Amino acid sequence: MADLSKYRNIGIFAHVDAGKTTTTERILKLTGQIHKTGEVHDGESTTDFMEQEAERGITIQSAAVTCFWDNHRFNVIDTPGHVDFTVEVYRSLKVLDGGIGVFCGSGGVEPQSETNWRYANDSEVARIIFVNKLDRMGADFYRVVKQTQDVLDANPLVMVLPIGIEEDFVGVVDLLTRKAHIWDDSGLPENFEISDVPADMVEKVEEYREMLLDTALEQDDALLEAYMEGNEPSIEEIKRCIRKGTRTMDFFPTYCGSAFKNKGIQLILDGVVDYLPSPTDVDPQPLTDEEGEPNGKFAHVSTEETFKALAFKISDDRFGALTFIRIYSGTLKKGDTILNAATGKTERVGRMCEMQADDRNELTSAQAGDILAIVGMKGNVQTGHTLCDPKDPIILEAMVFPEPVISISVTPKDKGSTEKMGIAIGKMVAEDPTFKVETDQDSGETILSGMGELHLDIKVDILKRTYGVDLVVGAPQVAYRETITQAIEDSYTHKKQSGGSGQFGKIDYRIKPGEPGTGFVFTSTVVGGNVPKEFFPAVEKGFKSLMDTGVLAGFPVLDVEIELYDGGFHAVDSSAVAFELAGRGAFRQSIPKAGAQLIEPIMKVDVFTPDDHVGDVIGDLNRRRGMIAGQDAGNTGVRIKADVPLSEMFGYIGSLRTMTSGRGQFSMEFSHYNPCPANVAEGVIAKVKEDNAKK
Repeated sequence: MADLSKYRNIGIFAHVDAGKTTTTERILKLTGQIHKTGEVHDGESTTDFMEQEAERGITIQSAAVTCFWDNHRFNVIDTPGHVDFTVEVYRSLKVLDGGIGVFCGSGGVEPQSETNWRYANDSEVARIIFVNKLDRMGADFYRVVKQTQDVLDANPLVMVLPIGIEEDFVGVVDLLTRKAHIWDDSGLPENFEISDVPADMVEKVEEYREMLLDTALEQDDALLEAYMEGNEPSIEEIKRCIRKGTRTMDFFPTYCGSAFKNKGIQLILDGVVDYLPSPTDVDPQPLTDEEGEPNGKFAHVSTEETFKALAFKISDDRFGALTFIRIYSGTLKKGDTILNAATGKTERVGRMCEMQADDRNELTSAQAGDILAIVGMKGNVQTGHTLCDPKDPIILEAMVFPEPVISISVTPKDKGSTEKMGIAIGKMVAEDPTFKVETDQDSGETILSGMGELHLDIKVDILKRTYGVDLVVGAPQVAYRETITQAIEDSYTHKKQSGGSGQFGKIDYRIKPGEPGTGFVFTSTVVGGNVPKEFFPAVEKGFKSLMDTGVLAGFPVLDVEIELYDGGFHAVDSSAVAFELAGRGAFRQSIPKAGAQLIEPIMKVDVFTPDDHVGDVIGDLNRRRGMIAGQDAGNTGVRIKADVPLSEMFGYIGSLRTMTSGRGQFSMEFSHYNPCPANVAEGVIAKVKEDNAKK
């Protein structure tokens, strides 16, 4: 079995355009996996192999590659930066042990890097920081380091200092060895020489080296005490302290360079080996019961234990259906039978392979710590399912995905496309848990829901190009919801007497608005047996069955608490069905009385604009009913944070580009639901009624 201490499962993540994919290309070149680096702007990069990625110069799906450096095996996942594809980052972090957070030297800590950093904190993934693009206009390493402290609340441990800046950037000083690494102008990563620290930097290097040692040695009291007495520890001892603090996320080793110009990447690879954890260094994955509650057991990273793995991505490519898995414990061999704990079905492993972006190497066996793909699994495996040994069924902690906030309707142009569309959408839903599809019962239209306009735009593009389905696309729809605003007490009696046995159920209940995000809560405080206990679930089922269709415009109802406190029953005519119908009737009767209200999704919007357009951007956000939450001035412009209703944000990128002469950028993610103003609610309800009348 391979030595797990030599494994590094790492992800590369950052904001759009900070240089993740270019950094991945350089890592592959340096480790000998590719011989010619492909550039993102030419549509040639290894990991962006989808047509849509090459065209747009963005990463849409995470891609896995394996490479070797200094006798260590790296499983690297390049993730997207766009907020619409955050799910790719989230599910990759779930199975990684460490990460590289890439920040743009001039853009600094941008909105999406904040979101990804937060996900990495939640997943407790150790990271090193790489400040990229130091050769660009406006780049400032020290400013970005300060931003990581202020904006991300992180503790950067500066490992190298840049030599020169913008077009004069030539290399870095390694603070541990006090040696300068200077590259020539050939653009080749191997063309550098190691020399002494430039004379004008000696003081700064000593100042930062002292800060490095002060922070790192806090991990070992004995070394710190010796250092205070004037005995400097060896470089190996310092590295051991840095490794320990990185593993516990007390600090994040921070490097800099220019991936595009091939400067500074070797030191990052050394940092990955020296400081990021191996699979055996991280806390074992918790196991849960069937309800998803932790049961106190863990999947220990060891080849001695039974097989346990998590399916974190499903993909369909030119070779067939792929299920990407991370093995947490045990071993897997070709021909083994494994159990999908979520479906209860067993399956024989036919082919498995190690992925090189869209290429693959066949494997005959794999073990704890490996990230690989199984080809052609049949048993309806979905993202987040646990795969395990049939003799030892277990469930790993599942993934939780955000709900979609925007929908469009699509209709195939001809009959031939209808069947193709059904098959294609089935595959796409399996691949992306934030992409949902439903059929409108009345109109027969197919409704696609996702995380944003770009997300749905790409999905439609994939349907057209990859699967050859011609579509007519409707206007985007907002995922409105309904709720109540008042607490009321009410009573409802369901009785029916028409030959044979009758039906009777009487319920007295209180309805009140729940806390935001609690959904539907049902409690029963009936005493004295006026409603027998066995009918409580039927009453709850009656109420719950109508939560999907509100009384105002048929949108799902959120955050309602119902308390059943009394009622009545008939010894012969009462049944579960009678009480379920009583619950349904009570819902229809009481929700309008409880101040039913339409609520709309509010987005957390982060806009970057050059200084001279700030007034226009804020004025425009106010017109869109936005609430400005803050402004943050940087070297190259201003970031404006605001909460804006999603319904007002359609086509925003076009307006922003017009206002800022093409220099503005923005990102947004779902924040919360808020009540709709009366005039907006009336318009939405009227439109729903009009659409229903047409159907």
